[in-house]
Amino acid sequence: MIGPRRTLGRSTVTLGPLSLGGAPLAGLGVPVAADAARRTVDAAWEAGIRGFDTAPHYGLGLSERRLGAALAERPRADWTLSTKVGRLLVPSDGGTAGHDGAHGFPGVPATHRRVWDFSADGVRRSLESSLERLGLDRADLVLLHDPDDHERQALTEAYPALERMRAEGTVGAIGVGMNQSAMPARFVRDTDIDAVLLAGRYTLLDQDGLTELLPLAAERGVSVLIGGVFNSGLLAAPRPGASYDYRPAPEPLLRRALAIQEIAGRHGVPLRAAALRFPLGHPAVTGVLVGARSAAEVRDAVAMFRHPVPDGLWEELRAEGLLPAHAPVPARGEAAPA
Repeated sequence: MIGPRRTLGRSTVTLGPLSLGGAPLAGLGVPVAADAARRTVDAAWEAGIRGFDTAPHYGLGLSERRLGAALAERPRADWTLSTKVGRLLVPSDGGTAGHDGAHGFPGVPATHRRVWDFSADGVRRSLESSLERLGLDRADLVLLHDPDDHERQALTEAYPALERMRAEGTVGAIGVGMNQSAMPARFVRDTDIDAVLLAGRYTLLDQDGLTELLPLAAERGVSVLIGGVFNSGLLAAPRPGASYDYRPAPEPLLRRALAIQEIAGRHGVPLRAAALRFPLGHPAVTGVLVGARSAAEVRDAVAMFRHPVPDGLWEELRAEGLLPAHAPVPARGEAAPA
Protein backbone atom coordinates (compact mmCIF):
# COMPACT_ATOMS: atom_id res chain seq x y z
CA MET A 1 0.00 0.00 0.00
CA ILE A 2 1.15 3.54 -0.76
CA GLY A 3 1.49 5.42 2.50
CA PRO A 4 -0.76 5.30 5.58
CA ARG A 5 -4.52 5.76 5.27
CA ARG A 6 -6.06 8.78 6.97
CA THR A 7 -9.64 9.36 8.07
CA LEU A 8 -11.78 11.77 6.04
CA GLY A 9 -13.09 14.48 8.34
CA ARG A 10 -15.09 13.04 11.22
CA SER A 11 -16.23 10.00 9.23
CA THR A 12 -14.91 6.45 9.46
CA VAL A 13 -13.84 6.44 5.79
CA THR A 14 -10.10 6.21 5.24
CA LEU A 15 -7.97 7.05 2.21
CA GLY A 16 -4.29 6.79 1.30
CA PRO A 17 -2.17 9.66 -0.03
CA LEU A 18 -2.48 8.65 -3.71
CA SER A 19 -5.74 7.75 -5.49
CA LEU A 20 -6.68 6.95 -9.08
CA GLY A 21 -8.90 9.47 -10.88
CA GLY A 22 -11.45 7.76 -13.10
CA ALA A 23 -12.16 10.26 -15.89
CA PRO A 24 -9.45 8.89 -18.24
CA LEU A 25 -10.88 5.37 -17.83
CA ALA A 26 -13.86 6.60 -19.86
CA GLY A 27 -11.63 8.15 -22.52
CA LEU A 28 -11.30 11.77 -21.45
CA GLY A 29 -9.87 13.53 -24.51
CA VAL A 30 -8.84 10.29 -26.22
CA PRO A 31 -10.90 7.07 -26.47
CA VAL A 32 -9.69 4.24 -24.22
CA ALA A 33 -10.51 0.60 -24.95
CA ALA A 34 -12.18 -1.49 -22.26
CA ASP A 35 -9.21 -3.84 -21.87
CA ALA A 36 -6.81 -0.90 -21.49
CA ALA A 37 -9.02 0.62 -18.80
CA ARG A 38 -9.08 -2.69 -16.96
CA ARG A 39 -5.30 -2.99 -17.11
CA THR A 40 -5.04 0.55 -15.74
CA VAL A 41 -7.08 -0.31 -12.66
CA ASP A 42 -5.19 -3.58 -12.24
CA ALA A 43 -1.86 -1.73 -12.38
CA ALA A 44 -3.08 0.75 -9.77
CA TRP A 45 -4.08 -2.09 -7.47
CA GLU A 46 -0.78 -3.90 -7.97
CA ALA A 47 1.08 -0.68 -7.15
CA GLY A 48 -0.74 -0.33 -3.84
CA ILE A 49 -3.37 2.28 -4.75
CA ARG A 50 -6.60 1.68 -2.84
CA GLY A 51 -8.54 4.90 -3.51
CA PHE A 52 -10.63 5.30 -6.69
CA ASP A 53 -12.64 8.33 -7.80
CA THR A 54 -15.32 8.45 -10.49
CA ALA A 55 -18.53 10.28 -11.49
CA PRO A 56 -21.60 9.86 -13.73
CA HIS A 57 -20.26 12.75 -15.82
CA TYR A 58 -17.20 10.74 -16.86
CA GLY A 59 -18.23 9.21 -20.17
CA LEU A 60 -21.95 9.15 -19.36
CA GLY A 61 -21.43 6.55 -16.66
CA LEU A 62 -18.79 4.56 -18.52
CA SER A 63 -16.12 5.28 -15.91
CA GLU A 64 -18.38 3.98 -13.15
CA ARG A 65 -19.21 0.80 -15.09
CA ARG A 66 -15.57 0.09 -15.92
CA LEU A 67 -14.31 0.87 -12.43
CA GLY A 68 -17.01 -1.20 -10.76
CA ALA A 69 -16.26 -4.19 -12.97
CA ALA A 70 -12.51 -3.93 -12.35
CA LEU A 71 -12.95 -3.77 -8.57
CA ALA A 72 -15.73 -6.35 -8.28
CA GLU A 73 -13.47 -9.21 -7.20
CA ARG A 74 -11.32 -7.16 -4.82
CA PRO A 75 -12.08 -7.36 -1.08
CA ARG A 76 -14.57 -4.54 -0.50
CA ALA A 77 -13.09 -3.51 2.83
CA ASP A 78 -9.69 -2.95 1.20
CA TRP A 79 -10.58 -0.05 -1.11
CA THR A 80 -12.29 3.33 -0.99
CA LEU A 81 -14.65 4.52 -3.73
CA SER A 82 -15.84 8.06 -4.31
CA THR A 83 -18.45 9.15 -6.82
CA LYS A 84 -20.45 12.31 -7.38
CA VAL A 85 -23.98 13.69 -7.70
CA GLY A 86 -25.49 16.71 -9.42
CA ARG A 87 -25.89 15.47 -12.99
CA LEU A 88 -28.63 12.98 -13.88
CA LEU A 89 -28.13 10.87 -17.00
CA VAL A 90 -31.31 10.94 -19.09
CA PRO A 91 -31.80 8.84 -22.26
CA SER A 92 -31.13 10.93 -25.34
CA ASP A 93 -33.87 11.50 -27.91
CA GLY A 94 -31.29 10.83 -30.59
CA GLY A 95 -30.58 7.28 -29.47
CA THR A 96 -26.95 6.38 -30.18
CA ALA A 97 -26.46 9.08 -32.82
CA GLY A 98 -23.24 10.99 -32.30
CA HIS A 99 -20.67 10.81 -29.55
CA ASP A 100 -19.95 12.62 -26.31
CA GLY A 101 -17.03 14.63 -27.70
CA ALA A 102 -18.54 17.98 -26.74
CA HIS A 103 -18.14 16.96 -23.10
CA GLY A 104 -14.62 15.60 -23.59
CA PHE A 105 -15.36 11.92 -24.22
CA PRO A 106 -15.20 11.43 -28.01
CA GLY A 107 -15.32 7.63 -27.95
CA VAL A 108 -18.54 7.40 -25.93
CA PRO A 109 -21.88 7.08 -27.79
CA ALA A 110 -24.27 9.88 -26.85
CA THR A 111 -27.01 7.54 -25.63
CA HIS A 112 -27.77 9.89 -22.72
CA ARG A 113 -27.66 13.56 -21.89
CA ARG A 114 -26.69 15.25 -18.64
CA VAL A 115 -29.32 17.15 -16.67
CA TRP A 116 -28.25 19.31 -13.74
CA ASP A 117 -30.19 18.39 -10.61
CA PHE A 118 -29.19 19.29 -7.06
CA SER A 119 -32.62 18.61 -5.59
CA ALA A 120 -32.92 16.10 -2.77
CA ASP A 121 -34.75 13.68 -5.06
CA GLY A 122 -32.20 14.23 -7.82
CA VAL A 123 -29.32 13.46 -5.49
CA ARG A 124 -30.92 10.22 -4.35
CA ARG A 125 -31.74 9.13 -7.89
CA SER A 126 -28.24 10.01 -9.06
CA LEU A 127 -26.61 7.95 -6.33
CA GLU A 128 -28.96 5.01 -6.88
CA SER A 129 -28.04 4.99 -10.58
CA SER A 130 -24.34 5.26 -9.77
CA LEU A 131 -24.49 2.34 -7.36
CA GLU A 132 -26.26 0.26 -10.01
CA ARG A 133 -23.55 1.04 -12.57
CA LEU A 134 -20.81 0.35 -10.01
CA GLY A 135 -22.44 -2.85 -8.76
CA LEU A 136 -22.29 -1.64 -5.15
CA ASP A 137 -24.75 -1.23 -2.30
CA ARG A 138 -22.98 1.77 -0.76
CA ALA A 139 -20.46 4.48 -1.59
CA ASP A 140 -17.60 5.47 0.69
CA LEU A 141 -17.51 9.13 -0.33
CA VAL A 142 -20.10 11.10 -2.30
CA LEU A 143 -19.36 14.60 -3.56
CA LEU A 144 -21.57 17.37 -4.91
CA HIS A 145 -20.08 17.77 -8.38
CA ASP A 146 -19.49 21.28 -9.77
CA PRO A 147 -22.44 23.13 -8.20
CA ASP A 148 -20.99 26.47 -9.41
CA ASP A 149 -24.28 27.71 -10.89
CA HIS A 150 -26.49 25.92 -8.37
CA GLU A 151 -25.11 27.11 -5.06
CA ARG A 152 -28.41 27.77 -3.28
CA GLN A 153 -30.00 24.46 -4.25
CA ALA A 154 -26.80 22.55 -3.47
CA LEU A 155 -26.70 24.05 0.03
CA THR A 156 -30.40 23.85 0.87
CA GLU A 157 -31.48 20.63 -0.88
CA ALA A 158 -28.56 18.50 -2.07
CA TYR A 159 -26.39 18.82 1.02
CA PRO A 160 -29.17 17.92 3.52
CA ALA A 161 -30.02 14.88 1.36
CA LEU A 162 -26.40 13.70 1.52
CA GLU A 163 -26.36 14.34 5.26
CA ARG A 164 -29.41 12.11 5.68
CA MET A 165 -27.87 9.37 3.54
CA ARG A 166 -24.71 9.53 5.63
CA ALA A 167 -26.82 9.08 8.76
CA GLU A 168 -28.61 6.13 7.13
CA GLY A 169 -25.30 4.46 6.23
CA THR A 170 -25.78 4.49 2.46
CA VAL A 171 -22.86 6.90 2.29
CA GLY A 172 -19.77 6.87 4.48
CA ALA A 173 -18.57 10.44 3.98
CA ILE A 174 -19.85 13.48 2.08
CA GLY A 175 -18.38 16.57 0.50
CA VAL A 176 -18.05 18.76 -2.55
CA GLY A 177 -15.81 18.56 -5.61
CA MET A 178 -15.02 21.68 -7.64
CA ASN A 179 -12.48 23.55 -9.75
CA GLN A 180 -12.73 26.66 -7.55
CA SER A 181 -11.99 27.27 -3.88
CA ALA A 182 -14.47 29.99 -2.85
CA MET A 183 -17.66 27.92 -2.85
CA PRO A 184 -16.08 24.88 -1.18
CA ALA A 185 -14.90 27.27 1.57
CA ARG A 186 -18.54 28.22 2.16
CA PHE A 187 -19.47 24.54 2.47
CA VAL A 188 -16.67 24.08 5.00
CA ARG A 189 -17.95 27.08 7.01
CA ASP A 190 -21.67 26.41 6.82
CA THR A 191 -22.11 22.62 6.68
CA ASP A 192 -20.81 19.42 8.25
CA ILE A 193 -19.03 17.96 5.22
CA ASP A 194 -16.16 15.53 5.63
CA ALA A 195 -14.10 16.32 2.54
CA VAL A 196 -13.43 18.65 -0.37
CA LEU A 197 -12.03 17.56 -3.71
CA LEU A 198 -10.24 20.63 -5.04
CA ALA A 199 -9.15 20.36 -8.66
CA GLY A 200 -6.35 22.51 -10.05
CA ARG A 201 -6.42 25.19 -7.36
CA TYR A 202 -3.59 23.99 -5.16
CA THR A 203 -0.66 23.15 -7.40
CA LEU A 204 2.85 24.39 -8.10
CA LEU A 205 1.28 26.89 -10.52
CA ASP A 206 -1.88 27.89 -8.64
CA GLN A 207 -2.17 28.25 -4.87
CA ASP A 208 -5.62 29.86 -4.82
CA GLY A 209 -6.81 27.28 -2.28
CA LEU A 210 -4.28 28.58 0.21
CA THR A 211 -6.08 31.92 0.58
CA GLU A 212 -9.10 30.69 2.52
CA LEU A 213 -10.15 27.10 1.88
CA LEU A 214 -7.14 25.17 3.12
CA PRO A 215 -6.64 27.11 6.39
CA LEU A 216 -10.37 26.89 7.08
CA ALA A 217 -10.43 23.14 6.36
CA ALA A 218 -7.48 22.58 8.69
CA GLU A 219 -9.23 24.57 11.42
CA ARG A 220 -12.52 22.66 11.08
CA GLY A 221 -11.06 19.19 10.52
CA VAL A 222 -12.26 18.81 6.93
CA SER A 223 -10.07 16.68 4.67
CA VAL A 224 -8.97 18.12 1.34
CA LEU A 225 -8.16 15.94 -1.66
CA ILE A 226 -6.24 17.57 -4.49
CA GLY A 227 -7.01 16.74 -8.10
CA GLY A 228 -5.55 18.26 -11.24
CA VAL A 229 -2.04 18.42 -9.78
CA PHE A 230 -0.65 18.76 -13.31
CA ASN A 231 -3.18 21.50 -14.22
CA SER A 232 -4.40 19.25 -17.07
CA GLY A 233 -0.94 18.80 -18.57
CA LEU A 234 1.29 21.83 -18.20
CA LEU A 235 3.01 20.54 -15.06
CA ALA A 236 3.45 17.10 -16.60
CA ALA A 237 5.28 18.24 -19.74
CA PRO A 238 5.63 22.01 -20.18
CA ARG A 239 6.08 22.94 -23.83
CA PRO A 240 4.41 25.20 -26.40
CA GLY A 241 0.87 23.99 -26.96
CA ALA A 242 0.65 22.26 -23.58
CA SER A 243 -2.73 22.40 -21.85
CA TYR A 244 -3.55 24.39 -18.73
CA ASP A 245 -7.04 23.85 -17.29
CA TYR A 246 -8.04 22.16 -20.57
CA ARG A 247 -7.02 25.12 -22.73
CA PRO A 248 -3.73 26.09 -24.40
CA ALA A 249 -1.46 27.41 -21.66
CA PRO A 250 -0.87 31.19 -21.63
CA GLU A 251 2.74 32.13 -22.36
CA PRO A 252 3.48 33.52 -18.85
CA LEU A 253 2.33 30.27 -17.24
CA LEU A 254 4.37 28.23 -19.71
CA ARG A 255 7.48 30.24 -18.81
CA ARG A 256 6.75 29.75 -15.12
CA ALA A 257 6.33 26.00 -15.53
CA LEU A 258 9.58 25.77 -17.50
CA ALA A 259 11.39 27.72 -14.77
CA ILE A 260 10.08 25.35 -12.10
CA GLN A 261 11.11 22.40 -14.24
CA GLU A 262 14.63 23.77 -14.63
CA ILE A 263 15.07 24.20 -10.88
CA ALA A 264 13.63 20.74 -10.19
CA GLY A 265 16.07 19.28 -12.70
CA ARG A 266 18.99 20.86 -10.88
CA HIS A 267 17.92 18.92 -7.80
CA GLY A 268 17.51 15.69 -9.73
CA VAL A 269 13.72 15.75 -9.48
CA PRO A 270 11.32 15.32 -12.42
CA LEU A 271 8.72 18.07 -12.52
CA ARG A 272 5.94 15.50 -12.24
CA ALA A 273 7.37 14.26 -8.95
CA ALA A 274 7.50 17.75 -7.46
CA ALA A 275 3.96 18.48 -8.65
CA LEU A 276 2.58 15.31 -7.07
CA ARG A 277 4.29 15.81 -3.74
CA PHE A 278 3.82 19.56 -3.22
CA PRO A 279 0.14 19.56 -2.10
CA LEU A 280 0.84 17.05 0.65
CA GLY A 281 2.82 19.68 2.53
CA HIS A 282 -0.39 21.32 3.74
CA PRO A 283 -1.85 19.79 6.92
CA ALA A 284 -5.40 19.90 5.53
CA VAL A 285 -4.48 17.80 2.49
CA THR A 286 -5.16 14.10 2.94
CA GLY A 287 -4.16 12.95 -0.53
CA VAL A 288 -3.85 13.63 -4.23
CA LEU A 289 -5.66 12.09 -7.19
CA VAL A 290 -4.00 11.37 -10.50
CA GLY A 291 -5.78 10.29 -13.66
CA ALA A 292 -4.31 7.60 -15.90
CA ARG A 293 -5.44 5.99 -19.14
CA SER A 294 -2.92 3.13 -19.23
CA ALA A 295 -0.98 0.81 -16.95
CA ALA A 296 2.22 2.57 -18.01
CA GLU A 297 0.84 5.94 -16.87
CA VAL A 298 -0.09 4.44 -13.51
CA ARG A 299 3.38 3.02 -13.01
CA ASP A 300 4.92 6.36 -13.95
CA ALA A 301 2.66 8.24 -11.51
CA VAL A 302 3.56 5.88 -8.67
CA ALA A 303 7.27 6.17 -9.45
CA MET A 304 7.01 9.97 -9.50
CA PHE A 305 5.04 9.99 -6.26
CA ARG A 306 7.74 7.93 -4.55
CA HIS A 307 10.63 9.93 -5.98
CA PRO A 308 12.64 11.69 -3.24
CA VAL A 309 12.27 15.48 -3.23
CA PRO A 310 15.04 17.28 -1.31
CA ASP A 311 14.27 20.26 0.90
CA GLY A 312 16.57 22.39 -1.25
CA LEU A 313 14.14 22.24 -4.16
CA TRP A 314 11.36 23.95 -2.21
CA GLU A 315 13.83 26.46 -0.80
CA GLU A 316 15.09 27.45 -4.24
CA LEU A 317 11.57 27.76 -5.63
CA ARG A 318 10.79 30.16 -2.79
CA ALA A 319 14.01 32.10 -3.30
CA GLU A 320 13.21 32.55 -6.99
CA GLY A 321 9.67 33.73 -6.29
CA LEU A 322 8.15 30.64 -7.89
CA LEU A 323 6.51 29.45 -4.67
CA PRO A 324 4.94 31.69 -2.00
CA ALA A 325 6.98 31.92 1.19
CA HIS A 326 3.90 31.02 3.24
CA ALA A 327 3.03 27.89 1.24
CA PRO A 328 3.75 24.85 3.43
CA VAL A 329 5.87 22.12 1.86
CA PRO A 330 6.39 18.45 2.75
CA ALA A 331 8.09 18.14 6.13
CA ARG A 332 11.86 18.55 6.19
CA GLY A 333 13.54 15.22 5.67
CA GLU A 334 10.22 13.46 5.04
CA ALA A 335 10.70 10.29 3.01
CA ALA A 336 8.67 9.58 -0.07
CA PRO A 337 5.62 7.41 0.77
CA ALA A 338 6.38 3.71 0.41
